[in-house]
Amino acid sequence: MNASADATTKKPVLPQPASTHPAFEWKRSETISSLNITIEEYQHKKTGALHYHLVADNPENVFLVALRTVPTDSTGVAHILEHTALCGSKRYPVRDPFFMMIRRSLNTFMNAFTSSDWTAYPFASQNKKDFNNLLDVYLDAVFFTNLNQLDFAQEGHRLEFEKPDDSDSKLLYKGVVFNEMKGAMGSSVSLLWQTLTKYLFPTTTYHYNSGGDPECIPDLSYAQLKAFYATHYHPSNAVFMTYGDIPAIEHQTVFEDLALSQFDKLDAYIEVKPEKRYHAPLAVEEYYPIDENQSEGDKTHVVMGWLLGDSTDLECQLKTHLLSGVLLDNSSSPLRKALETTDLGASPSPLCGIEDSNKEMTFMCGLEGAKAENAGKIEDLVLGVLEQVARDGVPQEQVEAVLHQLELEQREVGDGGYPYGLQLILDAVSAAVHRGDPVAALNLDPVLNKLRQQIQDPQFVKSLVNDMLLQNQHRVRLTLKPDIQLNSRRDQAEAEQLLRIKNTLSEEEKQRIVTQALELAKRQQQKDDEEILPKVGIEDIPEKMHIAEGIAAPSKLQAKFYAQPTNGLVYQQAVISLPELDDEQVELLPYYTYCLTEVGCGDKDYLQMQAWQASVTGGINAYSSMRGKIDDVQNVSAHLFLSGKALARNSAALTELLRETLENARFDESARIRELIAQLRAQREQGVMGNGHGLAMAAACAGMSPLA
Repeated sequence: MNASADATTKKPVLPQPASTHPAFEWKRSETISSLNITIEEYQHKKTGALHYHLVADNPENVFLVALRTVPTDSTGVAHILEHTALCGSKRYPVRDPFFMMIRRSLNTFMNAFTSSDWTAYPFASQNKKDFNNLLDVYLDAVFFTNLNQLDFAQEGHRLEFEKPDDSDSKLLYKGVVFNEMKGAMGSSVSLLWQTLTKYLFPTTTYHYNSGGDPECIPDLSYAQLKAFYATHYHPSNAVFMTYGDIPAIEHQTVFEDLALSQFDKLDAYIEVKPEKRYHAPLAVEEYYPIDENQSEGDKTHVVMGWLLGDSTDLECQLKTHLLSGVLLDNSSSPLRKALETTDLGASPSPLCGIEDSNKEMTFMCGLEGAKAENAGKIEDLVLGVLEQVARDGVPQEQVEAVLHQLELEQREVGDGGYPYGLQLILDAVSAAVHRGDPVAALNLDPVLNKLRQQIQDPQFVKSLVNDMLLQNQHRVRLTLKPDIQLNSRRDQAEAEQLLRIKNTLSEEEKQRIVTQALELAKRQQQKDDEEILPKVGIEDIPEKMHIAEGIAAPSKLQAKFYAQPTNGLVYQQAVISLPELDDEQVELLPYYTYCLTEVGCGDKDYLQMQAWQASVTGGINAYSSMRGKIDDVQNVSAHLFLSGKALARNSAALTELLRETLENARFDESARIRELIAQLRAQREQGVMGNGHGLAMAAACAGMSPLA
């Protein structure tokens, strides 16, 4: 590396903060100017717990505690523990403190996550009193949970008679996680991912279903749950992460006083070991259930997966993302183009791309809506594209566009789903729990600068394809076929198992099941004293909300400009009032908005438009919004939105792209439109399983207003 390039990667050494809590040792501080934050790293002296504090001039403070939870089976122990930990704790022994706090708080985010190898409990609030209230409750919930056996029965699994007080009625499995995972494993996409990782990771924790396999969940005992909690929910296995304008020492005082001082160091060292590598590719076939009223024809998923490098190696991770972007970023990318235009399947698989949250990364691609007998042809198609790219490369402007997308991701202040600070923490938490460097995971600029130089070599992308994919023997081809009878066979096996269990029960054991059901019902109906939980009052709510006010911008349109600290990005949105539409137009509107940004414009076909979008934006999006008036829901208005984001230097180019898309989109590319509608249909079909409640609510209120 030359001297000038090396200078860009040199990290400034910052002094120790003015005050550090005596129970913690300061390790380092580093500023990431592109994100306007300074990261401070501390370690708790007694337990070894790590604390990363993201210092920011932002009153929306964020807390997250992550615990390495590494299952060695598919009983769902980490998932069930996440649920059970939120059912009451030492100082807050109410049945549901988590949801009680939602209505006693000004939080901007509250949740809990179970990943494949870590569990996290995050929240955010713009009110300092509220933040401290939530911190109090969260620390007690995580480190001093009651783990009541009835809560385990409720959240995990239990045996219960169909008529709870009648031991002569049919015996059933019940439990929140048990039923949740039955639904999740009914989704073909969830099952596809779980099955692929089972074969990509034959020996490590990812081989198992961390959420829990319904056939294995009943094998988990209450004693095993408590043992898992004792080792995994310990400060020695924890990573604390905070963001905002509250100093680290204030957080650490609370950590120490309410939790850490009551623990000693735990000798257990919990980690994910490297996976053993295959020496030849593997081809496997499995099945997924479909309803009996569906046809099995052309519903097979064929997916290929490669096991890649360590996700904590930032340079390796960004090279992997660059490779994925070059191959799959948009419809003009060689592999996505091949998958979208082939007649071997309906559309690209939902699993196309990189999974980098595990200790080791995976690259996946394939087709859905295929025939099982074409699995070999699909593999040949994919390998043929990879061999062509390894031989001929791709246009340099396409590689530049992908690197441009990576820079946009670095500067993006979140996608609107999470508070900004939480988004940063979630971007870094995987590196932290895998004992990598979360600072490096957030500070992408040095590696991006290095990549910018490396891609100037015409052999660089060719080598990535060859080394990471073509020469990589740890490859799995999964053919997941539909089976109409699979669900009924599973149901029958479960019924037979329950009948065998019932036939072996003594009268005393039957009575225990009846008693547990009655005690659980009583516990579920009890009225807890929620006043033992902290809360905010009306006096803590600011009298005024901050609402940004725009400045009129010079334009032929009614344009407004809003100045915000967007970290070098501009966001543009065209808002168009829609006229009254007839029924046929209303039905066509979603397809119009779905296709608008995906077809050609003017003299450019859709591939040229995709390349143009990638070179100047982080993507553009079209959608419609229909709303009833606040005082009259029967009075409906509708607007069309066309929006996009870009680096500040591309602001004018983004404006031109949006204008061209809106005014000159062409709908004469019939083959392209057929591809898009096929993809949309596949998405809708997959969405039914996970959105049944949403569809039911939409149907229930359909007659209440024109909008509904």
